[in-house]
Amino acid sequence: MGRTTLFSFLFLSLSLIQTSRAQLSSCPSAEENIVAADGSSTWAVCHQTDYQGTTTKFVDTVATLFDCVQACSQDPQCDKAVYDKANFGCHLKAKDGLTWATDARFTTIRVVSKLSNGAPIQSCPTGATNVTSSGAILTACPNTDYQGTTVRDVDGVTSIEACAIECGNDSSCMRAVFQKSSSKCYIKAEPKELQWAYQPGFNSISKISILVDGGYSNITTQNGASFATCKNADFTVPSVNIIDGCASVQACAESCTTNQDCVYAVYDMQNSVCHIKGTVAAASDWKFNRQFTSLQMVKASTSKATSKVGRWSDVIQFPIIPVAAYVVPAQPSSSRLLVFSSWGDRAFSGPTGITQFADYNFLTGAVSQRTITNTKHDMFCPGISSLASGKIVISGGENAEAVSVYDPATNQFTRAADMVIARGYQTSATLSDGRIFTIGGSFTGPIGGKTGEAYDPVQNKWTLLQGTDPTPLLTTDREGPWREDNHAWLYGWRNGSVFQAGPSKAMNWYSTNNGGSVSPGGVRTNVMDQMCGVNVMFDVGKILTAGGSQDYTDSDGTKATHLITITDPGVPATVETLPDMNFPRGFANAIVLPDGKIIVTGGQRRSLVFTDTDSVLIPEIWDPKTRGWTQMAPATVPRNYHAVGILLPDATVFVGGGGMCPAAQGSDLSWCDRAKDHFDGEIFSPPYLFTAAGELAKRPVISSISATSVKVGSSITITLEGGLDGASFAMVRMGSATHSINSDQRRVPLTDVKKNGAGKYTVRLPNDSGVLIPGPWYLFAMSKDGVPCVARTVFVPA
Repeated sequence: MGRTTLFSFLFLSLSLIQTSRAQLSSCPSAEENIVAADGSSTWAVCHQTDYQGTTTKFVDTVATLFDCVQACSQDPQCDKAVYDKANFGCHLKAKDGLTWATDARFTTIRVVSKLSNGAPIQSCPTGATNVTSSGAILTACPNTDYQGTTVRDVDGVTSIEACAIECGNDSSCMRAVFQKSSSKCYIKAEPKELQWAYQPGFNSISKISILVDGGYSNITTQNGASFATCKNADFTVPSVNIIDGCASVQACAESCTTNQDCVYAVYDMQNSVCHIKGTVAAASDWKFNRQFTSLQMVKASTSKATSKVGRWSDVIQFPIIPVAAYVVPAQPSSSRLLVFSSWGDRAFSGPTGITQFADYNFLTGAVSQRTITNTKHDMFCPGISSLASGKIVISGGENAEAVSVYDPATNQFTRAADMVIARGYQTSATLSDGRIFTIGGSFTGPIGGKTGEAYDPVQNKWTLLQGTDPTPLLTTDREGPWREDNHAWLYGWRNGSVFQAGPSKAMNWYSTNNGGSVSPGGVRTNVMDQMCGVNVMFDVGKILTAGGSQDYTDSDGTKATHLITITDPGVPATVETLPDMNFPRGFANAIVLPDGKIIVTGGQRRSLVFTDTDSVLIPEIWDPKTRGWTQMAPATVPRNYHAVGILLPDATVFVGGGGMCPAAQGSDLSWCDRAKDHFDGEIFSPPYLFTAAGELAKRPVISSISATSVKVGSSITITLEGGLDGASFAMVRMGSATHSINSDQRRVPLTDVKKNGAGKYTVRLPNDSGVLIPGPWYLFAMSKDGVPCVARTVFVPA
């Protein structure tokens, strides 16, 4: 983490201590190369190693490895550096007298090459960006110059884009150079007369193609859908439907709105054909082609949005970034959502003892902020689990040993007993007897060896379970042990057992009885670990998993989807490979709906912490009946690392947050990238809430229930308004979400139902506390058309 000055000093001192480790002559793993942002230098990176010796300068609150490379590249004396990934610090090292040694806490950085001013280049050192101007596509490369004859120069040019326009408007121009300091655009001679060179302060521009007419425009259909269109562009993925005799781009857009799954389309201008496209999963699927105009739906029509792909609310503003969230249990129905960040509304930096909360009343729309200090607990990156009483237990995080308990009855927090082992990034799960189990979490506290422990709320005591070895659940991560025991996929089950479904390839059963034990639970996949993937139990013993990446960050996401079925504790699970998601996703969120479908929101095609690159805005819903995925209406805001998703009692889905900045209290936050910090949320209304005509569907209404505290195996009587026939019922455990984990949520369909008169039903609950885990639950009634009611809250006692 970015730490306080004292904390940084301690870690600086620690890195200077010489150890007995043997000196390395080469990187134990494959080195990676990183190019500095200005393109002037290339650096070799070796994970889990340290340069032991003199630190000439320490840079605090360094968010990423790339930022440490930047810090070293900007210091003329720096050729080597060490990134402290656990504490977000960068040690700039001396040139001589260093010992290269293995150390899982650190990553070493060394210069491979540096460009001098004027050095010839063959390619853009930092990667070029495209600029469109006057029917032409040009590329711009920062800190480079085309050295040679200037045909003419243009004064008063203030941006790369403006210089590109000058070149685009000149049919003879193929190369140009923009100099910001002089506000000049230099139109250059023929390319063969020029030398491409590295030169800070200049931006080279190259014309790569000339379009027929090109450019973007937005169009609106008759039923209110909006499309972004781009002439001379094609989505090269397969067409799922082809419509001949389509007269125009407008007609193609109209056709798209009538197709259930259409988000992307292509209009063939030469042949008057509209191609309804499938999933466009990557930028490489979008190609230049003069024959076509591409269309992408950016706002769905009212009718289509409601009945086919859902509807998003307006963006809801918050005073903090919602990094974690839980619904406040209340009867007869809940109305509030609590979200929290860290010591700051957008910043975190070690054990401060402070947490910023926001309280959102989703019935009235009111949002308020509060600061929690009395428990002396910075709750950023914790485990979250609910008790049978509805109290919420928040364990570890920045104050890694601390535990805070939120009481919905008083709206207050109290400090509970500390954990035996300090943890952050761990997962916790409520057990069948009402205790809470947690394991892993090397983000804070000591690294590795994070054996499981259980919390007894009656005794207010944590007990270390020596037999619950975390080793079997570890992933393989290039950043080492501090990443490998993070965010386990845990499910409380029968007789105090816990099933661990991932993110490691290997799955495991943990017992919390008699000091604890662990046994193999099967192998989900032999292909890869799925760190920060999604997982949810949508039916009794049935778990859907999807997405994630091999490494925590800077790692490609996957589309892979699996169905895991568990039975008795200790029995290896059955695993089925299902059709992939439409998009690869890391850092997504999965939410189970009352009808058993699962919606996956947000995420990145390539997991990269603290960024919005490669964001996936289109959610998709998995249907257990068809076992397929359907794309929904796109969201407005990217939701990636530090975003949340959670089911509300009206069967809508709240998503929010994303971002944060490592920075100590009192430090300057101006360097933080505000563009990826999302102080907001959105609410998604799934298609089941609307009629085919796009109107709000009539909901069932529970007028009464015979009990609000419901024991396993008991029967309850549910009365629906209007004598509704053909109703079905399900219970969904209230969720808590952070870091793509929601171990509280699960869905249990209620299948033992008898109708006892008009609108009156007797429902028998499963007689299994491993299925109906103690705690607060939503009770949903659904019409024969699948429309859910606003849930009533019931509690399952321990």
